[in-house]
Amino acid sequence: MAQDTDWGMRVVTLGTAGGPLLRPDQGSPHRSGIATAVVVDSAVYLVDCGHGVGLRMVEAGLRFTDLAGIFITHHHSDHTIDLNSVMVLGGLAFRGHADRTVPVLGPGRRGVLPPVSDPAEEEPDPVFPDAPTPGTADLVELLLRAHATDLNDRRRDSRAPDLSRVFRGEDIAVPPHLGFHPDDANHPAMDPVEVFADEHVRVSATLVQHQPVAPAFAFRFDSAYGSVTVSGDTAPSENLVRLATGCDLLLHEAIDLDAVVGSYRDPSQKDLSASMAHHRRAHSTPEDAGRIATAAQVHTLALHHLVPAHAPTETWQRASTTFSGELLVPADGESIALRA
Repeated sequence: MAQDTDWGMRVVTLGTAGGPLLRPDQGSPHRSGIATAVVVDSAVYLVDCGHGVGLRMVEAGLRFTDLAGIFITHHHSDHTIDLNSVMVLGGLAFRGHADRTVPVLGPGRRGVLPPVSDPAEEEPDPVFPDAPTPGTADLVELLLRAHATDLNDRRRDSRAPDLSRVFRGEDIAVPPHLGFHPDDANHPAMDPVEVFADEHVRVSATLVQHQPVAPAFAFRFDSAYGSVTVSGDTAPSENLVRLATGCDLLLHEAIDLDAVVGSYRDPSQKDLSASMAHHRRAHSTPEDAGRIATAAQVHTLALHHLVPAHAPTETWQRASTTFSGELLVPADGESIALRA
């Protein structure tokens, strides 16, 4: 697959690390929070907003005013934490572009709290019990409301744009006939559904398996130049196979379970057991990602959302044991171009 082109369709791996923890740089390459830009001609489509995404966009030469859509796979904080900076700081670039809007699409409200990992333990009090599971539309509004003092000051003092009109949060509706339930049926079999289209791309989504987070989505971008699928966080998923079938590039998460166990420093056995149970049921190993890519008959597999981020490249190359196509393990800021 060609690299570094300024035309057509390309993917910029703005951030390639997974997980919610802030860590010092533990090796080369340094990996920032998960964020991916799909660029079609001049339009930029951002998938997830991990820590550092705004700076990574600037370093990659991507302009905020070229944002045509933001897509959130799920509501874990390592995927949403810098949506705030993209909107509030990056949004200042929209001065003089008052007619522009940027849709922010992602999961709606979960609706019910997830079950406690150990049913024998006392159930913890919910955080913000009046609204414990906000969706994407809520998230966008709440983040902007939190900065209303700043936004109003800048509008009145220096004619800054009204960012509540620029960024528009939209919840992706799960088709009702699927019988989706966040606990009992969070990953029903489904065909991909179109969630967005403009003159550059058609974007489809499917439910993936990231229990207990639900809904959780993967996205596929189709253009005249080719197709790109971004898995989001998921265990092996037949829905994802259907979504990615025949695509040019699949970006899939990967986790090294043995290394994750070794990364915990003196945890209690209960804490370690609960954490590892989550990783095993909600994530994919490099070999799993390779099997998905093989089943979907994709041309190129790129691994990202790497956990732990500092694992050696050889760890991720294990995907080549289950996938015979082109395998990439990109660093932050790499550009992967699709050729028509």
